[in-house]
Amino acid sequence: MIAAGVGCRKGCDGAEIAGLLTAAFDEAALTAAQRAAVRLAVPAIKRDEPGVADAARRLDLPVTVIDAASLAAAQDRTVTRSATVAAAVGLASVAEAAALAAVGPSGRLLLPRRSTPRATVALATDALAALALSESTP
Repeated sequence: MIAAGVGCRKGCDGAEIAGLLTAAFDEAALTAAQRAAVRLAVPAIKRDEPGVADAARRLDLPVTVIDAASLAAAQDRTVTRSATVAAAVGLASVAEAAALAAVGPSGRLLLPRRSTPRATVALATDALAALALSESTP
């Protein structure tokens, strides 16, 4: 499984999030089949954010809500941290932690945090998908 962790400011436009996700998929060289299987992973505090729902609709992707305890447990596996985010929500990483929490404890980052002024995304993969990705790379 591949998960796309999403963080955003309140009121962020779905087109901005969807565009950032598409750019991340391009950068990670995901195939059409891999893109279709991605799950969006969002922190529980963003579950009702209209921009997240709009981005999920635009890309036809399911949304997995990640609770605060799971986000906190994934912090030590993140590589990008923000003091600003830590001050605002109590966690130094949101997008990376959400993606890692969604794929489980054996998962790894496929693409660390990428951002726009109002949104962040990161891609993570579980061990099985990581093996398939490495075998498909020439």
